[in-house]
Amino acid sequence: MRPYRAPLKVCERVWQVGGPDMSDANDCCVYLVDGNGPLVLIDAGCGPGYQAVVVNIIRLGFEPEAIDTVLLTHCHIDHVGAAAAFRRDYGAKLVAHRLDAPPLESGDRVMTAAFTYNARFEPLPLDVKLDGDLSVLRIGDLELQVLSTPGHTAGSVSACLDLEKTRVLFAQDLHGPFHPDFGSDVRAWRSSMDKLLELRADVLCEGHFGVHSPGDAVTAFIRSHLERIGV
Repeated sequence: MRPYRAPLKVCERVWQVGGPDMSDANDCCVYLVDGNGPLVLIDAGCGPGYQAVVVNIIRLGFEPEAIDTVLLTHCHIDHVGAAAAFRRDYGAKLVAHRLDAPPLESGDRVMTAAFTYNARFEPLPLDVKLDGDLSVLRIGDLELQVLSTPGHTAGSVSACLDLEKTRVLFAQDLHGPFHPDFGSDVRAWRSSMDKLLELRADVLCEGHFGVHSPGDAVTAFIRSHLERIGV
């Protein structure tokens, strides 16, 4: 059994608890936010690493039963595959944007990218479907602002958390990839990246490239992908 890296403290009240070198090779980066009681997960991983993510949450001194919400940033299996288990075992609410709800709730193997992992994807009913450009999730004493950031998929979202001295941006898969099978829209993505740059975040928690800080590094990372895509 391969050794996995321990959970990573990002900043006060935010940790990385899953990822390819932390829970399973196919997992996205999974982040935990402490609402001073209730917990929220940003994405859930692909599925096989579910128990490792749970163990990491416990290692940090939290009870997984406190997970109130799993925010699914988009419909791809490496981000949503374990979501059903968190609802089944701990009663967590599953939240995603309504534009990514159809492939999730129908079990679409193409739109969820399950076919790229040679995996099946069981239909995943959502508890909350976000709509519009901005929604607010209240988790304990925190407010998580959820922004519609289409591009990678039509229903991709990013989340912004303002702590006392730190603005944390959860922007999964802002690097792409972009493919017609995913409903990608590169021009919409460019507008989404402009929106994220305007936030001037101090910390970026990305889906496959980990944590970036301080603010200059966040800006540089986003701009590097804008230059790479060249839209």
